[in-house]
Amino acid sequence: MHKPSTPDSKAVDDQDIELPAIEFVAQGRFSIHNPDTSNSSNPWDAAQYTLGEQRDLIKIEGIDALRSHTLALLQQARRNLCIYSPDLEACLYNHSCIQQACSSFLLAHPKNTLRILLLDTAGIARDGHALLALSQRLSSRCSIRKVNLEHDYAEEAWLIVDDCGLLVRKTQQLHKGVVYYNDPARTQQSQRFFNAMWNVSESDVNLRSMPI
Repeated sequence: MHKPSTPDSKAVDDQDIELPAIEFVAQGRFSIHNPDTSNSSNPWDAAQYTLGEQRDLIKIEGIDALRSHTLALLQQARRNLCIYSPDLEACLYNHSCIQQACSSFLLAHPKNTLRILLLDTAGIARDGHALLALSQRLSSRCSIRKVNLEHDYAEEAWLIVDDCGLLVRKTQQLHKGVVYYNDPARTQQSQRFFNAMWNVSESDVNLRSMPI
């Protein structure tokens, strides 16, 4: 059974580290704890930070702060986007602001890609989702896959942007997290783990668009 190799901890600056090392859970078991939030359709304000410049760790708490930093990262992506989430939480990702940011990113350059890796795809297959619709429209650039529970998987939620931006949340506290706008070592560490999970992930036929 293939398991991702442990990243070199020496590559990451230990100063101001607020999170423990990336954790893995036993195969085939997980729980999802989405924060309770209202389904607001109001526009969101992006956080006023610049990708590639802000080096300090930023702690975030509450759905409004989480939305603000998520939108800021998505709007500034230029090459690569990866989302690792329990179920692509509707309170965070199922919004026109998020869909527009991702769509603009994907259409900006033919090599831009968005990969979304989920522990549970049943909810978006049943209820629909803005990013599911985007993946069906731009299937060559945007892919959604399901974690293979027979292999190790991380017990965190990530938004990985290019080679330096990273938003990290614990799955037990999805309304809290930390964000890095310029931490290449930490971002690449999470990217390696994401790639390892992606390489053994599974497609879900229920997410395909059905022609009429």
